[in-house]
Amino acid sequence: MRFEPVAPVRAYERVVEQIEEAVFSGRLKPGERLPSERELMTQFGVGRSTVREALRVLQAAEMIRSRPGDPRGPEVLAASPAALQRSMQRLARAEHIGLAELLQFRMTLDGSAHLLAAQLRTEDDLADLDAALAAMRSGAEQGFAEFSHADVAFHEIIARASGNPLLVISSEVVRGVVLELIEDKLEHARDRTALMRAWLAHHADVLEAIRDADGGRASHLAKQALYDNYAEYVPTEDHRLLTPLLD
Repeated sequence: MRFEPVAPVRAYERVVEQIEEAVFSGRLKPGERLPSERELMTQFGVGRSTVREALRVLQAAEMIRSRPGDPRGPEVLAASPAALQRSMQRLARAEHIGLAELLQFRMTLDGSAHLLAAQLRTEDDLADLDAALAAMRSGAEQGFAEFSHADVAFHEIIARASGNPLLVISSEVVRGVVLELIEDKLEHARDRTALMRAWLAHHADVLEAIRDADGGRASHLAKQALYDNYAEYVPTEDHRLLTPLLD
């Protein structure tokens, strides 16, 4: 029997883990201060370089803010959507995340957002979607940039109508990573007008389903459209990751 080698754990990683756990558990709250470097050295039983490396990692993760010369110690920061967005952007662009996984994730996100939007949308949301669809129609006459901008706005409204800020952030990140495919598809389409017309018809169907509070249909339309538009870019053997989402 053989065991796999284990990675050595550095002392600063243990310091980071303990401070993170204190923040996540609520024992350390946003706006509170960590002890001074000297006090942290004493409590953790480590040297100054270890404490400083741990604080550097926590600051890079935007969990704390440390100002040079501040005698009060680093400040604990509140979790921010912007920080989450940056973390997700790095993850979505990682080499080990393939297009199939990104598309699968977006199908899952968009399907859920459309389902929730159909059940939770307000009259203001419907009015905003009507305006975005009208802007898409106008944009189709002006060019891709205008059409794409209105298309993004349409999806952002649906994500917001879901009532979940995490869905808003996640959808925005994944949509941005995959957006280049839309540009490529339009760039090489034989008839851009016909393609944009088809997308307009799809968005009109989605809006109708949301207006009718038909979450199942709205969700299916979202996932099917993503599959129809992007599956051709995914290796055939990876389609198995996508087809289970097609109801």
